[in-house]
This record gives sequence, C-alpha cells and structure tokens, in this order.
Amino acid sequence: MTNTQTKSSTRNGGNMAILVACLVFVCGMVGAAYASVPLYRLFCQVTGYNGTTQRVEQYSETILDQTIRVTFDANTSSGLNWEFKPVNRSIEPKIGETVQISYTATNRSPQPVTGMAVFNVTPMEAGAYFNKVECFCFTETTLKPGETLDMPVVFFVDPEIAKAEETRNIRNITLSYTFYPSQGANPVAGLNDGKAGDSAKKL
Repeated sequence: MTNTQTKSSTRNGGNMAILVACLVFVCGMVGAAYASVPLYRLFCQVTGYNGTTQRVEQYSETILDQTIRVTFDANTSSGLNWEFKPVNRSIEPKIGETVQISYTATNRSPQPVTGMAVFNVTPMEAGAYFNKVECFCFTETTLKPGETLDMPVVFFVDPEIAKAEETRNIRNITLSYTFYPSQGANPVAGLNDGKAGDSAKKL
C-alpha cells in the first residue's frame, strides 16, 4: 500500500470516528431534552425551587395559633378557550391547618378540549413550605362543550415557615395556576386532570 493510500485510509477512518461521535452526541442531547422537563419538575417538587410546592401524602399534625393569608390566582394561555377561576380569591387559614379550596373551569368552545395546569407559589421562598395533599396539576383534563368542572386543592402551610429566617416574616402567599392546551389532544388541546369524573388527583 502506498503512502497516499495509507493517509487516505487513516483520514477516512478519522472522519468516520468523528461522524459516530457526532451521532452519539446528538442522540444524547435528544434524550436529555425529553428527560429534562420531568426531571426539572421532580427537582422543583422535591426542593421547592422556583416557587414549586411540595408533595405530601398526609395532613399536618401541628397547627400554630397564627394565620397566613393565601391568595389564589388563575390564568389560561392563548389558544385555550376556557373560563378558569378560583371559587374564593383568598383565605386565612392557621399555619399547619389542612384546608380545601376549589377552582372551576368551563369549556367555552364548541368542541371537547383537553388542558393541563401548571402552578407556582410566590414568594418563591414559600414554595418549600406549601404542601399540597390533593391537586389537579400536571394531569390532563378534558371538558365537553359548555362543561364546567370543580377542581379541589387540599393543602397546608408547613409550620416550619414561621421558624426559618428567610420565611418567618411572610404574611401572604399566592398560589397561581395556568392552564395550557394539551399537546397530545385530538380536537384541540389542554393539560390537566383526566376526565370530568376524575375531579381531584394527587399531585
């Protein structure tokens, strides 16, 4: 084999190695992109980062003789023709007291629509202490034309919020939900609960 042939063979082998490496990198990035949303959501739920509330399976056993105002906010994204609102704009439970509130959603479009809600808490520091026992978030909800669904939320504010230096002076918390069209729906889209009969689901 001549030197020219040897160099050509080496160059082709190097190009092939680079191509394979690029394909592996692209595949890895695609996989990371698909995993990033659920992983980020899990990270936020565990840490309370970015105002994300905590997921719990049981009620608080400690109730303080101190109240905190909780305000409820409701939004819908463009492309989702729903009326979405809290039944009550605010309440003042005792810190540690488990309470239930409700939102309602009405489909104002002439066809079935599926939506899903995401949420956050402000101020963000309070997210780690806002514990939801029952919620309609992150699950798909389909509403028929004109159908209205009552969606309860059961929560309590962790008594530790009154001890932590960065949160002990917080007197008002806002729980905000935004409904988006579901990307996997057939007629239109929206994200949330499941069916009308599934009312509330655990977060």
